[in-house]
Formats: sequence, C-alpha cells, structure tokens
Amino acid sequence: MQAEVKKCRLEASGPLWRTATLALTALTFSACASLETQPAPRWSIVVHGGAGVIERANLTPELEAQYRAAMQRALDTGGGILERGGSSLDAVEAVIREMEDDPLFNAGRGAVFTAEGTNELDASIMDGRTRAAGAVAGLTRTRHPISAARAVMERSRHVMLIGEGAEAFARAQNLEAVDPSYFFTERRWRQLEENLRRNNLPIPPRPAGATPAPRAELDYPDDHQFGTVGVVALDAQGNIAAGTSTGGTTGKRWGRVGDAPIIGAGTYAQNGICGVSATGTGEFFIRVGVARDICARMEFNGESAQAAAAAAIAEVGAMLNNQGEAGDGGVIVLDGRGQVAWAMNTPGMYRAALAAGGEPVVQIFADEE
Repeated sequence: MQAEVKKCRLEASGPLWRTATLALTALTFSACASLETQPAPRWSIVVHGGAGVIERANLTPELEAQYRAAMQRALDTGGGILERGGSSLDAVEAVIREMEDDPLFNAGRGAVFTAEGTNELDASIMDGRTRAAGAVAGLTRTRHPISAARAVMERSRHVMLIGEGAEAFARAQNLEAVDPSYFFTERRWRQLEENLRRNNLPIPPRPAGATPAPRAELDYPDDHQFGTVGVVALDAQGNIAAGTSTGGTTGKRWGRVGDAPIIGAGTYAQNGICGVSATGTGEFFIRVGVARDICARMEFNGESAQAAAAAAIAEVGAMLNNQGEAGDGGVIVLDGRGQVAWAMNTPGMYRAALAAGGEPVVQIFADEE
C-alpha cells in the first residue's frame, strides 16, 4: 500500500481566537491525514523533531537537507524494526535514541540549556497494549533518557522519576552515563546567552570541557523554544507505542518540567484507539492534557485522528498564559488502524511518516502539500 497523505488547512476564527495573540500572524493548522478508506497497513510509524518558528527564510538548502535526511533516517530505523516483526516499543525507543544523539534536535546531545548553564533532559514512553508507562525528568548524565523512561516502565513499580533519583535508578539499570559536557553544543550555548541577555539575567560560566564549534553550527533556525522529538508506532501485532524526549526550553529555571515526560499531556498510547506525541510550549499542553484528550475524542466522540488533533491544537492556541502569550506547538497521531495525522499552529514542524509497503513522507514547513 502506498502511503496516502492529504493536507488540510484550518483557518483560526471566532472570539476565542481573537484573544490569542501569537507572534505569528494568522494561526494556521497544517495537517497530514491518511484517507479513512485505505486498508490498514501491517505496521506504521510517524515521527516528529519539534515544532516552532521554522520558515524557509531561516533554513539554508544545506541545513534543510540535513533535517530531511535525519527524518528519513528515523523512518529507516523504525520502519526496519517494524518490517522485521519487531515491537512498536522497540521501534519507538530505537528511533528516539538515535535522535537523542543527533545535535540537530533538542533532545540528548543538542539539548537546550537551563539558565544555570546545564542540560536537564526529560522523556516518556507508553505501551498501548497495557497502558504501562514510564517517564524521567531532570536528567543530566544519562545518555539516552528514553531508555531510562522505558526502564522505569518495565523495571520499577513507578511511572515517573526525577532528578538525582532518576539518575541513580538509571545507573542501577546499567544505562550509559556520560559527562554533562557530552550534551553541549555551541549552537545551544549561544541561544542561552541571547535568551539571558534579553531577560537581563546573568550568563553562567561556560561548562567545563566545552570547546568552541565552527560558525556553521550556529546557522540554525530560531527553534530554541522547541525541538522535542517524538515517535508513535503500530507494529504487526496491532500494538501501539508512543514516546517523547526533550531538553525543554532555553533558559528554563527552578527545575521547570514541560509536557514531554507527562503521560496524558505529551505522550499517550492506547491499543485500538490512538498514540500521540506532542511538541510545543509544554505548559499549555499540560493544561489541556493534549495527548489523552486526542485519544478521548477519538474513543468517546468517534472523531477521526485528524479532527481530534486539530481540535486539541485549536484549544492550545486559544489559551493564554499570564504574560498574554498564546499556546503553540503540534502533535503527531496514529489511530488504531495505523492511519497518520498531524496538526500544528506553528510555521513548521519536522515530521515524517511511513507505512508498510508505502512511500515515506518527510515534511518541514506548515504549507507543504
């Protein structure tokens, strides 16, 4: 089956939207939805690399090619596991581990910095077959937070571990630990410096072991508020899994945690219904409970994955925080039959999808067909 993709645009309107003052002009949702009439694939996978101010003017042809190649590698990795009969959990973990090692993304190596000049990493994973879940927050030494999250799910009685306790647990599970300098990239450090200057906050000392990078590493889009990575997969046994990993937001303070490690906000999976991974300003996604809300809309209201995704993102975009900023971001969704949907209210979201026997779809900008 060739992967069928249809793009939908929903223009924001109505009184709630008039109160939402995003820096972007008109809030526009770009959606990718499989046709409901297509036969269910044996397996399916959808990946995101973050949503945000990602515009053609900000991406050189070389950098755009790097992002598209990275998203294709993610499909190759996950699709290869699923094609060989591997589990959706294995596919989700393997793809996210790969993206956590890729400095293009705000997860693992390449994560953004806190105001104190450290990297604090969050991740979650959920098994749609049993609705078991695991999450970690505030990791500073574990190389692959997504593997720590899976270990919490499978080898502990808990769902979420944070900080030094999560690190101790990861060490006890023999997960790879690295020096904090492993996560450093010049691009993210410069973004931190700019953020702190704008907010009249002191710039911390440069991390030990950090070395200057070539100028080329700095020529990235202004995506430092976003960049979370996420994967949702359906395997040949009909099991859905979802996972999300992030470094959070640049200049975050006081141990801030966003939606990525929160089950029901940034990640959710339920066999026969849907799997979701979200990216964006996490505070809004927590308030809406985006990931669970999408699945509930599908389960109880009979909405399609596309309709549910668009409705949840509309709700995020209609909310304001106490600084008058509106919610922004995006989601990827698989329904119980492996059909793909995605929605965003940002100019772009790194995203890709592949189904058994189909052709890969890789997109970046919101207006891509």
